[in-house]
Amino acid sequence: MAEDGSLPPRASIPSGDNSVWADVSPLLQAACQDLQEGELIHGDNFNLFAAMSALEIMDPKMDSGIACTYYSLDEAIENGVAPIPISADKTTDVRCMIDIMDHLLACEVSLSKGAEKFLSFSKTYSNISIVRLTNATWHKGHSLAQTVYSCLYLLRPERTSSHALLHSYCKVIRATCKAILSVVSQARTHEEEDLFTMAYGLPLSGDGDEKCLSMLNAVEETISRQLRACKVSSSKRRVPEDIEPLQNNPDLEEGYCKALLCRLRFRKHFYHLLMSMKRPQGRGLELARKHIASCISEIDYIRKCSEFLRANAHGISEQNLDNTTASGCQPIGFDASLNCRLSAPTPPRSIKIHSWEKALEYFMKLLQDLNVVCSYSLDPSLEAALLFVVKFQKSRPDLVARAHLQLLLVQDGKLYGRDPMFSMITGAAGLPGVTENYDFQKNEFMVQLGQLVINLLKILCTNAAWQRRKLGKMLQDWHVTYVQLEMTFKGEFEEASKTSNNKQKICFKIYQHILAWVEEQTYWIAFRFLNLGFELELYSVHDYCMVYWYIYVVLIKLTEKKHLRMAMSSDSAKKKTKKKRDSFKDGEIDYQIPAAVMFLQSQIYLAEGLSMMFAALRNECRIVPLQSPFNTEHEIFIQQFELLQKACVPDHISYVSFKESTMHANFSTLAICDYFKEAQRIAKEVKSSFANDPDTMAELCRVEQVAERNSIALNVCQAGALDPKLKISFTFCHHPFYATAIVKRS
Repeated sequence: MAEDGSLPPRASIPSGDNSVWADVSPLLQAACQDLQEGELIHGDNFNLFAAMSALEIMDPKMDSGIACTYYSLDEAIENGVAPIPISADKTTDVRCMIDIMDHLLACEVSLSKGAEKFLSFSKTYSNISIVRLTNATWHKGHSLAQTVYSCLYLLRPERTSSHALLHSYCKVIRATCKAILSVVSQARTHEEEDLFTMAYGLPLSGDGDEKCLSMLNAVEETISRQLRACKVSSSKRRVPEDIEPLQNNPDLEEGYCKALLCRLRFRKHFYHLLMSMKRPQGRGLELARKHIASCISEIDYIRKCSEFLRANAHGISEQNLDNTTASGCQPIGFDASLNCRLSAPTPPRSIKIHSWEKALEYFMKLLQDLNVVCSYSLDPSLEAALLFVVKFQKSRPDLVARAHLQLLLVQDGKLYGRDPMFSMITGAAGLPGVTENYDFQKNEFMVQLGQLVINLLKILCTNAAWQRRKLGKMLQDWHVTYVQLEMTFKGEFEEASKTSNNKQKICFKIYQHILAWVEEQTYWIAFRFLNLGFELELYSVHDYCMVYWYIYVVLIKLTEKKHLRMAMSSDSAKKKTKKKRDSFKDGEIDYQIPAAVMFLQSQIYLAEGLSMMFAALRNECRIVPLQSPFNTEHEIFIQQFELLQKACVPDHISYVSFKESTMHANFSTLAICDYFKEAQRIAKEVKSSFANDPDTMAELCRVEQVAERNSIALNVCQAGALDPKLKISFTFCHHPFYATAIVKRS
């Protein structure tokens, strides 16, 4: 480099017979200077998609051929990668067997490293699509070929037949993988994680795998007898039977027996759990809970044995957080790169295996989620089922737990496999037990509505990203179905009110209730769609004003439709029990607003207050407006709410109405009509109505907290309106999607 820091002149490249070389550095430099921020090069023979889709060679992370140690399974076996027996020394053989068990457990939750698989959603900011990446486990969708089946013992089932312990364990691993694949495939939740169900030609079924539990029980019984024998021997009592010890060192016999038994029993109970949850109509849930408790107990024993295994591991003195085994030793019989070369569809990405401790934590979380599913009361109410799924999703369950929940909820087109969807819909609409004798349930649009409800339950069981995208798209289906039902209703029953036909009048009433419920449900889906945007962090601070404004208008419609539906149901109930009253008493009927409606009203005030607060900050230049070279505010509005607008949810809502509602907002007017105080007041008043509903009570407390703090922040902002040192920021520490304002002096 020259003394002035400039690059030295390049030496000219000699030209060939058919070519002339020219230095294009000045041209590239000029092009770079001309290229504005955010612009991409695009030519007739070049585009970004093609460049990013190109195959990479000579990169160990992306080229499956360059990182392979062995080029075939036979070559790996010949080189002693997966010996049978594992070791001629029985103590070493047992220790290595435990390492294999631990590493297989970790492989089930292995992490993809480098260019991890894409999650099925994109975060839109301006006009840039930012695809979010994540570390992917097998249970969350990564390749089976690079995780569990990186174990060479699983690839050749017949080789392990001479080793009873290894053979039985490999069988139960294969059976478990097959059971999980079956559940996820049947639930179709694998669409969100494309790699999950691909088998790549791997031996998922071996001869006799259906008898895996009987083989495992036999091995468990043998080791249990060996454990009892060593305990009798240590107490210097006579051994009742001639039992060959597990390994050669008497001092280690008890520790190794216990370490093996808890691992075998965990696998046995986990497989029993999967089989119990597959039983139709939730008949196996109680038994499944018992196996969950046993699995959790065995995990505790597995953890307790880790100190013994580390103490007797050769060359290991301290615990490493990245170890995939309890002993800290490298397992025998694994090669993650082998399947990448043997199976063309297998992703070539290199794999990082989860640590043993992380694997145990994962299984504890999975078992807790499955326990929640098994503890569900199977309430024969569609509304209860929907709320249960939403509540369950708050714990962020993984793919396997969500698949089991979906199969529990929807079986053979019925709720829990027993309750017809039409009965559930009429029950949710406030008409239980009045529909069995009416043929209109066979109407094609009613059948279509039933299928929409089934699809809704299935979508709510998917991950947040997939769920939001599908909910946005299905809003149009709900809107179209409502319009079709309304047209059918008008065509068939417009004269029903004028006739004395009792059956026609009942059908008329049923259609009214169902139409009201469909509208309410449509706005509930829209509300869920908007809230998921906060969970996925799809909104920037500059979007909050329009997002809260849209939540506000959706909540108004949702509250209106819920109130209408509840009033209709209440009227129906009163007519059934109404006795003869005089006209004076009829005039004294108390039309009190239902608590569920007031609960929504508190959120309406909170959403409106937040929208107006952000509008005031924007109008008074407290928040610097977004200066995007790509999108105007109008374009961002369309991007955020396009799916809602297409479904006309709500009707006659546009960017123009948003601007008209917020353009005059300021802190002076906000202080006069404090929406936050009103939200806080309603939340306090309605609490007593939900004393027996802890979930709604907790939500009311969160709403009250946000409203109280935002009311204080609003007063501070008004008092210091001219103070330039006053800075305002927002956090979601009290509620997942209602922001709390924090005012500080800089």
